[in-house]
Amino acid sequence: MYMHVQSPFLLCIFTTEKRELMESPEADHEASLRLRGQAEIWRHMFAFVDSLALKCAMELQIPDIIHSHGAGRPITLSQIISCIDNAPSPDISYLERIMRLLVRRNIFSIDHPSDGGEPLYGLTHSSRWLVNGCDEYTNLSALYLITTHAYLVGSWNFISQSVKEGGMAFEKAFGKSVWELASQDNRFNKLFNDGMACTGRILIREMVAGYKDGFDCLRSLVDVGGGIGGMISEIVKSYPHIKGINFDLPHVIATAPVYDGVSHIAGDMFHQIPNADALLLKSTERNLVQLVAVCN
Repeated sequence: MYMHVQSPFLLCIFTTEKRELMESPEADHEASLRLRGQAEIWRHMFAFVDSLALKCAMELQIPDIIHSHGAGRPITLSQIISCIDNAPSPDISYLERIMRLLVRRNIFSIDHPSDGGEPLYGLTHSSRWLVNGCDEYTNLSALYLITTHAYLVGSWNFISQSVKEGGMAFEKAFGKSVWELASQDNRFNKLFNDGMACTGRILIREMVAGYKDGFDCLRSLVDVGGGIGGMISEIVKSYPHIKGINFDLPHVIATAPVYDGVSHIAGDMFHQIPNADALLLKSTERNLVQLVAVCN
C-alpha cells in the first residue's frame, strides 16, 4: 500500500501466483485472471485509505494553507506543516506519506525543482473544490467532511443487519436516527447542516439558471427540510416577489442565519407543513409517501 503498509502475506500470495504462471504455461490465462481478481479484492480492502487520507488533509486545512500562499502558488512541506494549527510536535515524514498518496490520486500536484530543493506541492482542479472562503458555489469541503464523519461511515458496518432485519443502518449503529443524534451533538449538527447547505447551494444555482421563469407565478414557497435556509434564500434572491419559508426541525432552525425575504419555521414535516403556494421537496420516495398524506 501507499502508506508504507508492510504485508508479507500479500507478498507471499502474489509470489505463489507468479510461480504458478511460470510452472503451468497452459493455464496462464486462468491464473492471470485469478491474480487480477485477487488484486481487485485487495484494492477494495484498502479503498477507505484514499477517502480518509483526503479527510486528514482537510482537517489539517492543507488546501487552504496552499491557497493562502500567493493565490495557490506551490509550497514545500516545511511551509505547509509550519501553518498547521495546534501541532506542537508535527511529524513531517508522516505528512509526506499522506501527500505522496494524494498526489498519486491527483488531489495535489508536486514539482521537483531542478536545483534539488524541496518538492513543491500545489492545488489541482480537484483540490480547488476544497478551498474555503472563496466561492461558496464551488466548495465541497463541508459535504466531504460530513460524508466521511465517523457516525456516517460507522453506520455502513450495519448494512448487512439492515438487509436481514430491515430498518435504517444508522439507527442500528447508534440506537437513534441521524436527526436525533444531531439534536444532541452540537458539533455534528453544525457539520451536518453545513454539508446539506453545500449541496443545496450547488443544486439551486443550476435549478434557478435552468428553470428561469418557473417561479414567476408563485407568491410563497416553503422549503420542506430546508436545513439552515441556504436554498430558499437563493430562490428569493433571484425572485424577490416570493415569500420564502424555511421549514425544518427545531435544532436545525436554531442555527439558521437571517436571510432577507425568508422566515424560519420549526416543526416536523410529518405532522404539519406551513401553507404556501408550492412546496420544495428534496426527499426519498419513502418520505414523499408520508408527506403526501400530511398535505392531504
